[in-house]
Amino acid sequence: MIISVLNQKGGVGKTTIAVNLSAALAGYGKKVLLIDADPQGSVQDWATARTADPIFSVIGLPRPNLHREVPMHADSYDHIVIDGPPRVNDVARGAIMASDLVLIPVQPSPYDVWAAEETLSLVNEAMTYKNNLKALFVINRKITNTAIGRDIYESLSNYDVPALKSVVSQRVAFAESAISGNTVLETHPESPAAEEIKALAEEIINYQDRVAS
Repeated sequence: MIISVLNQKGGVGKTTIAVNLSAALAGYGKKVLLIDADPQGSVQDWATARTADPIFSVIGLPRPNLHREVPMHADSYDHIVIDGPPRVNDVARGAIMASDLVLIPVQPSPYDVWAAEETLSLVNEAMTYKNNLKALFVINRKITNTAIGRDIYESLSNYDVPALKSVVSQRVAFAESAISGNTVLETHPESPAAEEIKALAEEIINYQDRVAS
């Protein structure tokens, strides 16, 4: 399965999702490759900060021909996760065309909901050429016990893309783990943050199994 984590709006927590989701998928005993397609290179910075043994592979491919290069790696891995760029449409298009599933992180904010339309237009464009392509929203950086956190699903229902039931909340544990090039599954394995990431990975796998059957 090839999953791209994309949103044309910056600051929605794409890299946090991509890194921690990769760790959760690796936790199933699967071989995982995380591709940094963002010219800012945040994933590669995270990997450089890491001193522990790697739990998944990391490479940088911030290039428009990404969709031609990713298949070369597909046979060597069970899952490939692509951390896509904001506001770099040609690279984002390449990431989408390389993917089986596009995961769109959205913060519970009207600005993020409105901005999602731009990402969806790229996905819809790609579906013209790749009719088995799927897309899902994932609520990220949700502030618990707030009305806007509860209302986000209603706002996203205006789009023809489902939102996952699993949400990832705004938690200090994510920033703390990233500083040392780790994931919350390593530094805070029993925390709510780790449970949210594991639930997200499980729901994505179950979704992919359903659409494949």
